[in-house]
Amino acid sequence: MISRAKDRVRFPARFQLVAAMNPCPCGYLGEPSGRCSCTPDMVQRYRNKLSGPLLDRIDLHLTVAREATALNPVVKPGDDTAAAAVLVADARERQHRRQGCANAFLDLPGLRKHCQLSTVDERWLETACERLTLSLRSAHRLLKVARTLADLERVDGISREHLAEALQYRPATQ
Repeated sequence: MISRAKDRVRFPARFQLVAAMNPCPCGYLGEPSGRCSCTPDMVQRYRNKLSGPLLDRIDLHLTVAREATALNPVVKPGDDTAAAAVLVADARERQHRRQGCANAFLDLPGLRKHCQLSTVDERWLETACERLTLSLRSAHRLLKVARTLADLERVDGISREHLAEALQYRPATQ
């Protein structure tokens, strides 16, 4: 939906964006080997190539460590893909039963109805958004992610822990 002056135009689109980028121009920032030769200014210029409004529309930002170059890696115990798929399917079913759609598609009235917070947590989130200079759009996306985290845990209410985890998925600087 694009709104300008007196007009509002709707361009229907439904997709999932998955994107990746290096942490810096050389690609080695944060590696224990110390191979990165980028200055903080170079890193900031590189990251500024993505606009704030574009980053604002991406719900989850994750930093993934480089994989070790091992031909026969040791498999670590934990959830496998099949177990994760069951957990996600269960969370999506909870969402559809509760509100008739996935959390990502909640409109503002749906957000107010299904993502209610305690007064204390609401103030906490507002303060966090102010300190991090997040937009209202980002705050709404945070609520949807927190709602999803609660659904993955099979709990009805959004807790401070869900909000804090959702905040960790936002970029440090925009």
